[in-house]
Amino acid sequence: MANVAVEFLVQNLMQLLRDNAELIIGVKDSAESLLQDLNDFNAFLKQAAKSRIENDVHKELVKKIKTMVNSAEDAIDKFVIEAKLHKDKGVGRFVDVKHYKRVYDVAAEIKGIREKVKEIRQNNALDLQALQDEDQSAKGVEERKPPVVEEDDVVGFEEEADKVINRLLGGLSGLEVVPVVGMPGLGKTTLANKIYKHPDIGYQFFTRIWVYVSQSYRRRELFLNIISKFTRNTKQYHDMCEEDLADEIQDFLGKGGKYLIVLDDVWSPDAWEHIKIAFPNNNKSNRILLTTRDSKVAKQCKQCIGIPHDLKFLTEDESWILLEKKVFHKDKCPPELELSGKSIAKKCNGLPLAIVVIAGALIGKGKTSREWKQVDESVGEHLINKDQPENCNKLVQLSYDRLSYDLKACFLYCGAFPGGFEIPAWKLIRLWIAEGFIQYKGHLSLECKAEDNLNDLINRNLVMVMQRTSDGQIKTCRLHDMLHEFCRQEAMKEENLFQEIKLGAEQYFPGKRELATYRRLCIHSSVLEFISTKPSGEHVRSFLSFSLKKVEMPSVDIPTIPKGFPLLRVFDVESINFSRFSKEFFQLYHLRYIAFSSDTIKIIPKHIGELWNIQTLIINTQQHSLDIQANIWNMARLRHLHTNSSAKLPVPVTPRSSKVPLVNQSLQTLSTIAPESCTEEVFARTPNLKKLGIRGKVAVLLEPNKSLLKNVKKLESLENLKLINDSSQTGKGLRLPPSYIFPTKLRKLSLVDTWLEWNDMSILGQMEHLEVLKLKENGFMGECWESVGGFCSLLVLWIERTDLVSWKASADHFPRLKHLVLICCDKIKEIPIGLADIHSFQVMELQNSTKTAAISAREIRDKKDKQTQEGTNNNGFKLSIFPPDL
Repeated sequence: MANVAVEFLVQNLMQLLRDNAELIIGVKDSAESLLQDLNDFNAFLKQAAKSRIENDVHKELVKKIKTMVNSAEDAIDKFVIEAKLHKDKGVGRFVDVKHYKRVYDVAAEIKGIREKVKEIRQNNALDLQALQDEDQSAKGVEERKPPVVEEDDVVGFEEEADKVINRLLGGLSGLEVVPVVGMPGLGKTTLANKIYKHPDIGYQFFTRIWVYVSQSYRRRELFLNIISKFTRNTKQYHDMCEEDLADEIQDFLGKGGKYLIVLDDVWSPDAWEHIKIAFPNNNKSNRILLTTRDSKVAKQCKQCIGIPHDLKFLTEDESWILLEKKVFHKDKCPPELELSGKSIAKKCNGLPLAIVVIAGALIGKGKTSREWKQVDESVGEHLINKDQPENCNKLVQLSYDRLSYDLKACFLYCGAFPGGFEIPAWKLIRLWIAEGFIQYKGHLSLECKAEDNLNDLINRNLVMVMQRTSDGQIKTCRLHDMLHEFCRQEAMKEENLFQEIKLGAEQYFPGKRELATYRRLCIHSSVLEFISTKPSGEHVRSFLSFSLKKVEMPSVDIPTIPKGFPLLRVFDVESINFSRFSKEFFQLYHLRYIAFSSDTIKIIPKHIGELWNIQTLIINTQQHSLDIQANIWNMARLRHLHTNSSAKLPVPVTPRSSKVPLVNQSLQTLSTIAPESCTEEVFARTPNLKKLGIRGKVAVLLEPNKSLLKNVKKLESLENLKLINDSSQTGKGLRLPPSYIFPTKLRKLSLVDTWLEWNDMSILGQMEHLEVLKLKENGFMGECWESVGGFCSLLVLWIERTDLVSWKASADHFPRLKHLVLICCDKIKEIPIGLADIHSFQVMELQNSTKTAAISAREIRDKKDKQTQEGTNNNGFKLSIFPPDL
């Protein structure tokens, strides 16, 4: 088939030449000539990427082009490293004979590649011309697409959900298992999720935990995942045996009230037998909701009372309603498309996954009857056979083939994560950028274009949203297991986009010959065993390892990765703890994305500043503070710097050769940094900063005579600010400065452990663009808060842990509020009833509050429901109270 990566390779090669122009002087002319030759293939590559190529000649042509581009990229990448090392020799570089011979050799190598390109063009002239004639790709300014909003209702599952909920709420006092059985794609997970979020379930079960099991589950990681729902610090449990972990889970579950555990996608009876030891039977009517495709799992489960719940297929009417909803959302299908639409829905044979996947293909088509008839004819009834669910892959292929070449790469890349893994949206977006899948188009930033791609995949029902932030942004996402398997197979066998490294009964680590053909490695278990084999692959550009359990990298093996994979661009190993840096690491000059963990590293050395290509740098550490000595002001491509400690930044120094200070135009995120680093000199060099986290003694930041917060005011692009008071002393006595001190574009503000007085809320209320305000861990303290107005743009108010007793407010004080969250406000008497008159108010969440506050919250809900019944407000209202007996 058409290789989705080939056009990226050409574009990335162009970027490589631009970014390293100073270092490739000796071979620059040869490389640019090669690039011009490759550009002649562009029309062919674009057309080839639009659809699956069945012509063997075209397949071979794409393969040859890819080989040529990869060879050129490898040659230039290796030369860039050598040129940098040569440059660092100082005056000694003038007698470096080996380097000049290497320049000659690389120029000759590129010339040889050009000759092969010329040969390909001459031998395939007719094929190239035929596809160029078909290329009608549209050009124009790229505009942002609106974000996707999912419907909350699920078609055809209302009766099913009621039956299962009744079984969960009824029955005896002992531990019972309710299995939901159905073929892949029938909607088991969708039904379980609907039940999991149902208000009656939230009311009855004190603890609810969702666990994705899958075919390749590991009991240790599964148990650690459950423990992580109770405590953030799981490090103390990592060395425990599995039986002890099960005992810890039993203790956690035994302390609270009733619990509901959802075990999603259990493949075998053995899996349940291995897992069940963690769930205590304490005669509190605890329940396990288990989804499986194998009826044997349900039949052999002794804790299952009654018959398993067999999930039904959708009716023809329900199938059409679901298809219409997924394609048009709240709009109706145009009459001229209805006949084809109903025909397509009927051919899906009541299988929800088939319907939502084919809806993605229809979304990518125009809205003419001719185009819909083409899809109808493509969806033969033989594709959806209830006895052969694997045929659903052909429908996924139909939707996949209609993706643009960049969306294809982004979609397949999601398969690099483990099955069932909840992917943080911000991580996925930055990895896409680092991999070169996102190209500059029009006026959009790379992050905006990547976010549009994610929304597009969600809109086409290829990626599922799992969690959203309080203001509705995508927080985490994942693939359905069938779509995940499609991505793995397509990426590994057809595209060679990435390769998954596994060690098991029938699996082995690849040898050097195999590794020599790989470009990206994904290894989610046995990573230390793999590294201990001293692997090497000079063509490998990405090393990805996602695991719940953190492992310690032996000191002797630390140099192995940079030695074995010298051309790495992406190094995502947050699950690995490093005790030090090796000197070889500082020669990974092509690194764009690096994420790692360490319990001991206190200093980020200046040599990191030599890695000029880094875009994202993530450091997770157990240290309270981190001294960053690397000159980040000279790292022109650095876009995001993340650490969970208080980072002290280097003092900016203006080079002697220049009177103008260095300015990092790319830097968008600094989180979190020490208050002492919030100087005028630092912020003068970050004019495009959008997100800033500050951690440490916030009193230093707010001291009137130091005016450090005034420096933040100069960040004209800042949208998100977080202040964490990390002092051993409380923040008592702190006062906020006037509102004009804060950046004018600020949309999100988080205050943690700052102990401010409620009177200061009037200052925040004057910030006209503030949309999200989070006050956590005693952000504000005091028994009384009488709101005095303002907050003209506030959509989300989050208050977590405070001694507030009396709160007085009306709709006038928060005219646009949508979402209110109160957590651990265990002294508050009531929620102001006047909030019910806010027209936009839609969601309220109470956790660990008081009974009187819960009563007032229900009064607000009743008033909102009455408004809906009277037709004065159609927004709807959701109330969540935990624990439910409040």
